[in-house]
Amino acid sequence: MTELITDQHVVSVLRPFVRATTPVLGALRDADPLGLVRRVLGSREEHEAAVELAKVDRSVVKGLESVRVPGTAAWHAMSVADRDDWWVNRVGRFTVLMASIPGIGGALADRLPIQDTLATAGQGLVLSAIAVEHGAEDPATKVRLIAHVLFDRDIDPLLATGEGDLLTDDQEDAATAEMTADLDESQRTHGKITPKAAAKSLWRLGRTLLALGDELDKRPQGRFYHKAMGMLPVVGLAGDYLGERSALKRAAKKGRTWLDAL
Repeated sequence: MTELITDQHVVSVLRPFVRATTPVLGALRDADPLGLVRRVLGSREEHEAAVELAKVDRSVVKGLESVRVPGTAAWHAMSVADRDDWWVNRVGRFTVLMASIPGIGGALADRLPIQDTLATAGQGLVLSAIAVEHGAEDPATKVRLIAHVLFDRDIDPLLATGEGDLLTDDQEDAATAEMTADLDESQRTHGKITPKAAAKSLWRLGRTLLALGDELDKRPQGRFYHKAMGMLPVVGLAGDYLGERSALKRAAKKGRTWLDAL
């Protein structure tokens, strides 16, 4: 029998998650997501798959080469909606590319939680970024946002602050540090965030969300035809990619609606 996941469980998982998204987003902000994927993937087949994805979505390269990054004059001149779209198109593409790579194995890969965990983590990352653009920088609001968009949960604002959840402050700090350990090690060793460290951090974020079990199935998904296409070997890669792109856009739209209603 599946254990009941309470709001306390959700908050206990999401509070360290949203705290960890800040340094992860910082690491991905200035990186070339498509280049990251090419360098992270180990096999020649996977490298070729990433290149093929750029052909599926011809706006990938153009979108990822934008010089408008947070902190620049061009960034401050952008509207909030444009900044939201930037996060979806730049950082979102990195997470979607990584999440869709398992699809190269067709139906077999879908028996593993890899795609769902990476895709859910990616949606959570982008939602955290969008929250900041809408003036919601505190972890509690991000927790409520992600819980609403990904898990259809209406979390009590006080609980979202950590009041009455299942973690002590020390446990929350430790969980956050575990998710950003690869970023910290990369910074100490190389003086920068390496592609491998960025990819490992995304996986650590996703692995944390595994504690929520079937709640992951509630996240925004791709269309039914994306799922059907994703069941096919090789071609499934494109289906998974397009499906996760569609799902991410839906998650971002739902997130903006929630934030605008605050």
